[in-house]
This record gives sequence, structure tokens and C-alpha cells, in this order.
Amino acid sequence: MSISQRGDDEGRQAWLRGVAADVARQDRSSSAERAADILRRSITEGALRPGTQLSEIELTEVLDVSRNTLREAFRLLTHEGLLVYKLHRGVFVPELDEQDVVDLYRLRRVLEVDVVRGLADREPELPDARLEPLLAEVERAEAAALTDRWAAVGTANMQFHRHLIGLADSSRLDDITGRLLAELRLLFHVIATPQELHEPYIARNRGIFELLQERKYELAADQLQVYLLDSEQGLLDAFKALRSG
Repeated sequence: MSISQRGDDEGRQAWLRGVAADVARQDRSSSAERAADILRRSITEGALRPGTQLSEIELTEVLDVSRNTLREAFRLLTHEGLLVYKLHRGVFVPELDEQDVVDLYRLRRVLEVDVVRGLADREPELPDARLEPLLAEVERAEAAALTDRWAAVGTANMQFHRHLIGLADSSRLDDITGRLLAELRLLFHVIATPQELHEPYIARNRGIFELLQERKYELAADQLQVYLLDSEQGLLDAFKALRSG
């Protein structure tokens, strides 16, 4: 076994242990939706990379579900575009491309910028308590960066944007956001080093938080618009470099 293969196997075993721990925290009335949520979260947190094949044998054991329940969870995630079924081969985490970058960032701008800009009319005196989850993720990212835990920085960034959209108080937007962030994490794997991807946005997340704290919603929305355009371009450049390399 090569060093890279050994590393991949160790990473897979660590992920499976994490899934088992996640299941242990759930109530025992397991369901397809619950299993799908755990797998979706694994994608969002970067534990499942594009191209990874999922094993029914492994997952029925660690998720503590029947094969039929697992297949229903796979079906739900396939419908969301977070898994793909390949004939005679099995179920895989999909590999996304430049068109997915464009589509997903168009959706991000529609959702996130609109939520922030709308605060001026919807909740002009936003209570500080509503912003505490965003601050917690900013501080979590800053602390992780100090110890070079860049995957953790990426997860904190994902959660920052989840809480940002959560300011809309819309369960429908929250549901859309769960799928959106999982697909985004798949795109982020195109950039070889997580530090290169996430480091520039740690300070920018704090800047957006501080503008929200100061109730400068229009300025926060304008900065978020530029932020998302820059992030999109960085991913498109990474895909271009991958093709030319």
C-alpha cells in the first residue's frame, strides 16, 4: 500500500468513526432523513470528497440503519445533487465543474445579499443576540487558523454563512442553504490547499459581522456582494489552472 493510499484509508476510517459518534448523539429512532442529514453534514464539513464511493456495508453498520433505509437516504441526497448513482458501480459523491460554480454563486448572491440588505426594513434594530452565532464562527475560524487547522476554518466559514441566511427567519431558506453549502464544499476541494482558499475570508467575515453589529446593512450587503464575486472568481481560476495543468 502506498503512502497516499494509506492516508486515504486513514482518512476514511476517521470519517467512519466520526459518523458513528454522530449517530450515537441521535435518538435511536433512526430514519432515512436522519441518515441523509449526517451524510449531508459530512459533505459540508469536507469529510467526504468529490469522487468518494459510499459503501452500503460500512454505512448500514455505522449509521445503524437497514439497507433499505440507507438506500432511501441515498435517494434523497441523489435528488439534491449531493450523490450520484453510477450504473454497475455504486453511489458516489459527485465531482462538480465551472458551470456549477456559476450557478451556485448566482444563488448565493440572490440569497445572502438579499437577506442582509433586507434587514434594514425587516429588522433595523437587530438584537445583538441574533448576531452571536456569527461572532462565534468568526472566532472559531480565527482560533483554528492560529493552529493551521484549515479544514476547521472552512467549516466555520460554512456555518458563518448558514447563520447569515438564518437572519431571514425562513425555514425554506434554511433548507435551501443546507444543500447549497454542501455543494459549495464539494467545489472548494478544487483548490489544493485549504489555507489558500479560506485565509483571505477570515478577516472579511469579521468585517461583515462588525457592519451588521453597527446596523450598516447596506454597506454590509455591498461588501458581501464583492466578497462573493471574488470567491467565485477564485474558484473559476482554480478550475482553469487545473485544466491547463
